[in-house]
Parts: sequence; C-alpha cells; structure tokens
Amino acid sequence: MISSVRGTVLSVGLDHAVVEVGGVGLAVHTIPATLATLRRGEEAQLATTLVVREDSLTLYGFADADARMLFGLLQTVSGVGPRLALSALAVLEPDALCRALADGNVTTLTQVPGIGRKGAERLIIELRDKVGSLTPATTVAAAPAADQSRSQVTEALAGLGFTAKQAEQAVESVLADGGADLDTPALLRKALATLGRKR
Repeated sequence: MISSVRGTVLSVGLDHAVVEVGGVGLAVHTIPATLATLRRGEEAQLATTLVVREDSLTLYGFADADARMLFGLLQTVSGVGPRLALSALAVLEPDALCRALADGNVTTLTQVPGIGRKGAERLIIELRDKVGSLTPATTVAAAPAADQSRSQVTEALAGLGFTAKQAEQAVESVLADGGADLDTPALLRKALATLGRKR
C-alpha cells in the first residue's frame, strides 16, 4: 500500500489534487476540506490509500492517518465502497463521525448522501465497538521503517501489475545496493527503475 505521498502540488481540482512525486504526477482523490488546504506550487504531504480494482488504481488522500484508518474501517461494512466512505468523511469530520457511530446517532449519519436509515443502523452495529480504537497510538507502525517500506513498495508494485516475485526481487535489489535508508517513495522509484531495466 502507498501509505503517504509528499511532493509539489501541480493542480487542485474539484475532487482531487495532482501531487508530483519523483517526477510523476499522482492524482489523489480527497475531500473538499483537504483540497482547501492545498496550494498549487507548494509542497504537500497526505496520508494515502491505494484502492486496486480490475480496471483501475485509485489513490485516496487524507489530512492525517486517523482519517485514513476511518476510511478503511468504513469499507469493512457491506455496501460501503471508497466513494461512499470518502463522502462520509467529506460531510462529517473524523471526530464527529466516530462520535456518531459510538453514540448510535442515526440522524447524524443519514446526513451523508447515500446513507439511509438502514445503512446508518448497519454502520452503527458493525463499527460502534471499533471506532474507540482510533487513537493516534494505533497509527504507529510496529515494524521497523525499512520492513514497512519493503512491504508497502512490494504491494504497490504488485498493484501495478508486476508479479509478487518480480516485485520482491526488485525491492531486495535496491535495498542490497545501499537503499536501506530510502523513504518509501524513493524506494518505489528505484524499484520501478530496476524493473524497467529488466524489461
């Protein structure tokens, strides 16, 4: 998973921004409140989630890791996909959304377009006991940074169509060649370059 991006904002649209990372412009879909904080030509850093579908790779961005975790948690409920989860975060701040789920507040949840009374009740039943775990401490990775980057880049390469073996070999090659101190985006760029040379 690509868990964050940092780079220059190339453009800001109605529902996404394009952030340049290592010479590549990444379209990051996000909510209006987050888009309002971005300025063309300035550097931005967003917590992200890459959603892989048969016909698309879509990157979703968030102001912080808690919002990203809530985005993923919402999608564990049947009938809630990335668009509806993003819509929920667009209408309700993460704190307000967690509070509504914990308190069983159907009225607040139905303010989100696409969530009716039954949908709100299902969200409450399935997530009421889980939202309490959304604290800053849960966002700290247990694995060492190098291991985390390795797994994130391997997953990203697999999402781009490379086999698991190709992805693992490319990442290991970069790490063995002095890339242990690289951050995740830099490691991904080097691994992609390695795979490009092999083609």
